[in-house]
Amino acid sequence: MTFLIVGLGNIGYEYEGTRHNMGFSVLDTWAQASNTLFTTVRYGDMAEIRLKGRAFVLLKPSTYMNLSGKAVAYWLDKKNIPVENLLVIADDMNLPFGTMRMRKGGSAGGHNGLANIAEMLGTQDYPRLRVGIGSHVGRGPQVDFVLGKWDEEEEKQLPEIRERAVEAVKSFGLAGIERTMTQFNRQ
Repeated sequence: MTFLIVGLGNIGYEYEGTRHNMGFSVLDTWAQASNTLFTTVRYGDMAEIRLKGRAFVLLKPSTYMNLSGKAVAYWLDKKNIPVENLLVIADDMNLPFGTMRMRKGGSAGGHNGLANIAEMLGTQDYPRLRVGIGSHVGRGPQVDFVLGKWDEEEEKQLPEIRERAVEAVKSFGLAGIERTMTQFNRQ
């Protein structure tokens, strides 16, 4: 069984270490822990991790956040992976910092990357793991917040948050989405 695990983010030095690149950083955490390297492929960087008879294809799209759906649709088709075996990891400023929510589908909640994926797939019914980045702003300069760097206190907590997200991804592939939602959405 093969899963496509997509971490959302923006490519380029200016976006490294920003809140909006939470998806990239979760995949980087898992790849580093597994001594796995990403290689550049069409529409992104890809790595593969095998775990207990399952293949996890990790994808960091190079299409920029707002066009992530192009890469997702291409690789689902190319690898012949059903949409229920897709998991998209994205930042969410509507969730408190460090909180995780896995869902089978639903609205994009204002997240342009998730909206583009839904548009390209023709459905909002695809699994996603939203990782809370908090929100220190009201309406207005939200772009500055999500594209901003982590503060010192957040930086200290990030390794544990990323590792917990990796465990949620593994559980998604090994135990299924229902059990994973029960376990990780409560934390």
